Amino acid sequence: MQPTKTSAQIVILGFSDNPERYSYKAGQRLIAAGYSKVFGVNPTKPRVHGIKSVANIAEVTGPIDTVTVYVGPKIMETMVDQVIAAKPRRIILNPGAENPQLSAKARSVGIEVAEACTLVLLASEQF
Repeated sequence: MQPTKTSAQIVILGFSDNPERYSYKAGQRLIAAGYSKVFGVNPTKPRVHGIKSVANIAEVTGPIDTVTVYVGPKIMETMVDQVIAAKPRRIILNPGAENPQLSAKARSVGIEVAEACTLVLLASEQF
């Protein structure tokens, strides 16, 4: 059974405080859609418009439903094992964040992986 909007923990990997960035827009739209447990992974920003940021994904306690990725493969290289260790139910690789290494590792341990746009999934009520 999937968690509800109020219980699902969503992690935005590569979260930004810049309103022009898609990771920022995704955070705001997740909150507007009713998701109440949204975390951003950004070591330099403690809180952005109601979204708590953490330095790394290991700081999020409890089960993670979704990790939505907004970092490119080069930066992601250092985070693959951390994301897998967090054991999310699914990982969404947004455009520009596609990562065959992460996809393969995640699928090998039973984590759902989607190459999709979080903003489109929210707008079409498929998130």
